[in-house]
Amino acid sequence: MMLTEVDSKVLCLGYPIYKSSLDNLPLKSKLLVNTINQYSYCIAEEDAEFKKALLDSDVILPDGIGITLAAKWLNGTSIKKIAGADFHEFQLKRLNEINGSCFYLGASNETLAKIEKRLKNEYPNVIFGSYSPPFKTQFTEEENLRMIEAVNSFNPDVLFVGMTAPKQEKWSYAHKDQLNVKVICSIGAVFDFYAGTVDRPGKIWRSIGLEWFGRLIKEPKRMSKRYLFYGVVFAKHLVDAKFSKVS
Repeated sequence: MMLTEVDSKVLCLGYPIYKSSLDNLPLKSKLLVNTINQYSYCIAEEDAEFKKALLDSDVILPDGIGITLAAKWLNGTSIKKIAGADFHEFQLKRLNEINGSCFYLGASNETLAKIEKRLKNEYPNVIFGSYSPPFKTQFTEEENLRMIEAVNSFNPDVLFVGMTAPKQEKWSYAHKDQLNVKVICSIGAVFDFYAGTVDRPGKIWRSIGLEWFGRLIKEPKRMSKRYLFYGVVFAKHLVDAKFSKVS
């Protein structure tokens, strides 16, 4: 089941992108999983701390059609998009089979309550825990310790972190060694998708690689900069990488 670095990843735009199935995730005592899409790639190019957090992940999932197209165009490698929601579902199914536990760190108490209600219905064998941190740009040391203590006292198999990018990735990376968990994954919007507070575009949109367009239609004000402005920025990065022979 354990894959080698060469077998399981493809270097694309300087990032080692996971190219196998979730069933073949590498086995480690603690696995830090993050996702990358065209938006997070562009933000990481402007934020060295965020970029380091991504590069030092154990697994970087290709969460976006832009990344899969980049891998094909720059490397000639076909990889399948794996969204944060896909990873979330995969882990819940696995945990349900083994009576495992998961902890949700992030979002409001109302959102977490909706997640718990749905989880009990769909995955009754999964043990649920959660903590809602303060909604702010930066946490104090005391707040960080409180979050770490909440996670560790529950001692989950999987920790889902949902604080929006890049804050969630930076937090997970900075505190990885202090967290007593087997898997850590920053999945942001998945908290709202699963709670039902934000509708995820349907399977048809996702199957044709237009989930981003579905989200843009649903939330044009919030998503226009992410998909339109940064779409152009990402395209420029791709062209530069293609013709400078850097992938």
